[in-house]
Amino acid sequence: MSWDREIDELHKRSALAHRMGGEEKVSRQREFGKLTIRERVDAIVDNNSFHEIGTIAGRGEYDENGELKGFTPSNFVFGSANIEGRPVIISGDDFTVRGGSADASIYTKRIRAEGLACELRLPHVRLVDGMGGGGSVKTIEMAGRTYIPELRGWEYVIDHLAVAPSVSLALGSVAGLGAARVATSHYSVIVRDIAQMMIAGPALVDWASLGKVSKEELGHARIHTRNGAIDDEVKTEAEAFDRVSRFLSYLPSSIDELPPLADVTDSPERREQKLLEIVPRDPRKVYKMRSIIESVVDQTSFFEIGAKWGCSIICGFARLDGIPVAIFAEDPFIYGGAWTADSCRKLTRFIDLASTFHLPLIHLEDCPGFLIGKEAEEAGTIRHGSQTLAALGQSTVPFCCIVIRKAFGVAGGANYKSGTHHFRYAWPSGDWGSLPIEGGIEVAYKAELAQVEDYDVHLAKIRERLNRVRSPLRSAEYFEIEEIIDPRDTRPILCRWIHLARKATSTGPQAFTFRP
Repeated sequence: MSWDREIDELHKRSALAHRMGGEEKVSRQREFGKLTIRERVDAIVDNNSFHEIGTIAGRGEYDENGELKGFTPSNFVFGSANIEGRPVIISGDDFTVRGGSADASIYTKRIRAEGLACELRLPHVRLVDGMGGGGSVKTIEMAGRTYIPELRGWEYVIDHLAVAPSVSLALGSVAGLGAARVATSHYSVIVRDIAQMMIAGPALVDWASLGKVSKEELGHARIHTRNGAIDDEVKTEAEAFDRVSRFLSYLPSSIDELPPLADVTDSPERREQKLLEIVPRDPRKVYKMRSIIESVVDQTSFFEIGAKWGCSIICGFARLDGIPVAIFAEDPFIYGGAWTADSCRKLTRFIDLASTFHLPLIHLEDCPGFLIGKEAEEAGTIRHGSQTLAALGQSTVPFCCIVIRKAFGVAGGANYKSGTHHFRYAWPSGDWGSLPIEGGIEVAYKAELAQVEDYDVHLAKIRERLNRVRSPLRSAEYFEIEEIIDPRDTRPILCRWIHLARKATSTGPQAFTFRP
């Protein structure tokens, strides 16, 4: 009456599944410097926490007596696990089995992984290596028909964006649906020189008479981390796995919770002396904004996102007195910190991410306005910038701005979150207006200057006259800026603010959900 025979059969099939595509294909995977899917899962999750679902799903071959004589596992592995003690859904492609394509997939496994992450309201980590479920021409003959693309189950991918964090790693040659799965996430990483991402591979590009190109020319990390299709690049898979863990550590498991608190290891009253001298008096000289960020947040807590694109704006997570925050700031080294079309696209997405997962938002501002000129106009900068300002106004998390230096024009207005009351401070280096004095003085006083003999001397007198009323202290007299602060007090002020902001932060869905 025992079921030992069936249990033995189960173990046999499970062992065959763990062989993946066989020794030759596994060896080839490693020759390319890549781990197998099962090695990847073991490397990223807590020890012994992975519970696989659908291990023995695949295609069996049977003899005339109905006995199993061969087995090819599905090329998609998924299950539940823990990362740093927190439950997640983790899934990944097995490139050793038909290169991760549909020829060996059971598409319902992928749908189940996405559906479970959505319904259980758990973070989803996708390890993408291959076509990610898309088919090849060979699929037509195997199926005996062609099919019209429907993206079945994609609704779970989309719905999950509004429910729990999703992270996608490009770990090999990723194309088609696989590329879409990487891009449709809150955070994405690509392994440089090993992975590529593309809509279609070199053969299809050549067939379309678009030239002979390599996978690297189509989808190298330097392409997609510069155009914003992928957030960040790393050198190794181990670095990619570390990025996943760090990214998730700032976020709640779902929108039903507040971001997790970390142990406090840095004094909230710490004052950095270098902040008193970091901003040059000459408005044309630059300084390192990242140094300011790292000086005011908890030490080693700044986690930058999207560093290779939209570079005039810096975005990232950090902690203040152990509480996670989202922080953005202009980089004076790039276009003087002017908002470009790309930096606006990056910032809009970042604001939506912060709002979705209830991270209070901080702006360290040094904004000369939108980038101007022919190329900026052709890029539709004002359209993208308007979307960013709308995203800021629609965000539902507490907001605080510290004006480090410049705040000019429409983009400079991002020191204020429309329709709300929030804390706003300025350093003594604050300098603001509809446009910089240096750029508008000769236009505004054109008639006066035309009547003088010594143009340069008179221009200098006008500039001196204007500079007398340029001090941010004059603005503070009229309560146009609430407080002028000693730069060294920035961290203590922000640490006090974040405790107030934490109490005012609520959980639940947002009216405007995250769009990839």
